[in-house]
Amino acid sequence: MDILTGGAGFIGSCFLAKLNSKGIDDIIVVDNLKEGANKSRNLLGKHFRDYIPKEKFLAYLESNRFPKPGHIIHMGACSSTMVSDRDYLMSNNYEYSRRVSSWAFERAVPFIYASSAATYGDGGFGYDDSDENTLKLKPLNLYGLSKHIFDLWLLKNRRSSMAAGLKFFNVFGPNEYHKGEMMSVVCRCFDQLKSGQPMRLFKSYLPEYPDGEQKRDFVYIKDVTEVMFYFYEHPEACGIYNLGTGVARSWNDLAKAMFSALKMKPKIEYIEMPEKIRGKYQYFTQADMKKLRSCGCRHEFMTLEQAVKDYSSYLSSKSYI
Repeated sequence: MDILTGGAGFIGSCFLAKLNSKGIDDIIVVDNLKEGANKSRNLLGKHFRDYIPKEKFLAYLESNRFPKPGHIIHMGACSSTMVSDRDYLMSNNYEYSRRVSSWAFERAVPFIYASSAATYGDGGFGYDDSDENTLKLKPLNLYGLSKHIFDLWLLKNRRSSMAAGLKFFNVFGPNEYHKGEMMSVVCRCFDQLKSGQPMRLFKSYLPEYPDGEQKRDFVYIKDVTEVMFYFYEHPEACGIYNLGTGVARSWNDLAKAMFSALKMKPKIEYIEMPEKIRGKYQYFTQADMKKLRSCGCRHEFMTLEQAVKDYSSYLSSKSYI
């Protein structure tokens, strides 16, 4: 038996599908189906032992109502970078994670959890996922801070050699339809481009970056779940790891890939960035992949163009993994 928190969410539900594809269905799914329109659709067609609401899970866990699981995969969290309630984020993303991981560590249960590239802040310390660099990081938003504080707690309290944290970069793909303002640009803009509207990208406010040339490490969900399954099968690969492609691509590249998938001529407009996010905007992210490769994971990632083309087949019908 495995426990998967956030199992109805974007990454969690796709990993649930990955487990099912490997014949694994003895899984307890934990989530909050009150949040996110149509989030429950992510569970359709999936196979699992039981579903437990998030608000009941910790009490069940800490009263030992479960047998010892084979793994705990902790994807449950508030992932919005726009949330300004510090207490909520610390309770939901830090304290909740600390309690679940402590339970796992005391029982020597392999623990895989979601960290975030948001912990890197403005990138001033680079994107090196070594322990030494992690200690230096200064996130730009409260979401990134809540994830970073848990990373620091884990490094300080190494009570398990079977804990793996994954710093997700810009993940996109099917099953994100419920995420509202936190949907990827690919998901949010696909229908607009299909109807003939232009792709609207933020202008740049730094001279070294032309408009639309701000760069991100975009990583497709199918690649993400492959890497996650590597850690599922290799609990000895402990530590905190970047999960991106290792290749930064521009927003212009992303737009062109979308128009290409639609077989349309690119049409891009550059708009003003809201002042409230200008000081917290990341102009460049690119995962350093050396640590992931050194632990034995050899997965080859799709190119941005391949991933967007694949995703477009899902977006055309709003189908799910």
